[in-house]
This record gives sequence, C-alpha cells and structure tokens, in this order.
Amino acid sequence: MTVGGGTFPQPGEISLSHNGVLFLDELPEFKRTVLEVMRQPLEDRTITISRAKFTVEYPASTMLISSMNPCPCGYYNHPDKDCLCGPGMVQKYLSKISGPLLDRIDIHIEVVPVSFDKISDTRLSEKSEVIRQRVETAREAQIERFKEEEGMHCNAQMSSKLLRKHCQPDEAGNQLLKTAMEKVGLSARAYDRILKVSRTIADLAGSENIESDHLAEAIQYRSLDRDGWGG
Repeated sequence: MTVGGGTFPQPGEISLSHNGVLFLDELPEFKRTVLEVMRQPLEDRTITISRAKFTVEYPASTMLISSMNPCPCGYYNHPDKDCLCGPGMVQKYLSKISGPLLDRIDIHIEVVPVSFDKISDTRLSEKSEVIRQRVETAREAQIERFKEEEGMHCNAQMSSKLLRKHCQPDEAGNQLLKTAMEKVGLSARAYDRILKVSRTIADLAGSENIESDHLAEAIQYRSLDRDGWGG
C-alpha cells in the first residue's frame, strides 16, 4: 500500500506523494511490516521493487507527517484523566513504532491537552503572512546554498559530506550535542537529523551560523527519543 508492489509493480502512496506530503493518521494502527518497509524510501528518497525478471525504481521524496495517541485509550500521561489501559498495553502499543523508523523522522513532538485559558485567549498571534515570508526567505537561502548540487533543494536532502560543510556548530553547540547524545542515547542518524533541523531553524532566524539555541530547539523536537518509545 505505501511502497507499491504486485506482479506488475505500481507506485504506492509514498511515490504518489513524491515532492508532496504523505499523512498517516493513527500511525500504530498500521501493520508493523507496512511501516518497516518505509525505512529505506525515507532514507534514500527512492523505492526499488525487484521481481524475478526486472527491477523498477520509483521516486519517493516525500514529507512524511503522522499522528498517534500515546496509548490505545488516549489518556497515557494525561494531566487530569487516568489511563484505562491494562498492564503492558501501553508499551505494546508504542512498540509498534520501531526505533529505526523513529530515527528517520526528523521532528516528533508530544502534544499536551490545551487548557481553557489558552483556548479562550484573545491575544493576537503572529500573522500567517509574516510566517510565510520567513519561510520563503529560508527556502531561498537553501536554494542558494545548494545551487551547485544537482537535484538538491533543501536541508533535509543533505549528505554527510554537505552536513560537515554547512552544519558545523561552535564549541558550545558541540558540547550541547554531546550531552544530549550521552543523556538520551541518540543514534548517529538522529545526530544528523538534529543538525539538519538546526540548520533550518537558523535559516528561519536569518542566521548564517548554527547557534546553541538553534541546536537546543532542534533537540527539543525529538521528544520521543527516550525509554518507552520505539520498540
């Protein structure tokens, strides 16, 4: 379904969303085997389907967005309501999302319930037009950065070589990354993704260099890199 297949292979959802967005709601409700085959396309941005007499390659450069509850009943870690799940059910539910798949998702954020005070707050927030202009400026900076790199248009596509060229934090930033990796046990792949996200945060801030606060924000966006998530 996601990567395609069959006797005469057709593109799956991950290829049909090439250069677009693939949204998977209630991620743990998908079969684990279905989710695991997405690891290679998310890494290589292509999907290869092999048959006895031929091999087909489809493009798969997609932005994966997904959502999930913290447990089957939805109240695990809720500040006001008790979780109704039995012993082991929460871990079994979370373990449907493997560590290697979680590694390949750049940003994962745990969303807490919104209080009445925030819902009823009448203060004006930042206008969409202002946010859009900031995003467009950041994208223009990335296009300029990769103008000599064929087929590369944004920070997420950077190779290890380009990471070393464009994502070098200062000494304080390196120490912050070291502490985070040792404390949380981040993988090398998570390290690369933190650098890519921090480079984008710096672009949005109009900063030529990656500062410590950009790295700190990128690290905070990996809230599921901890015990209990990713079986």
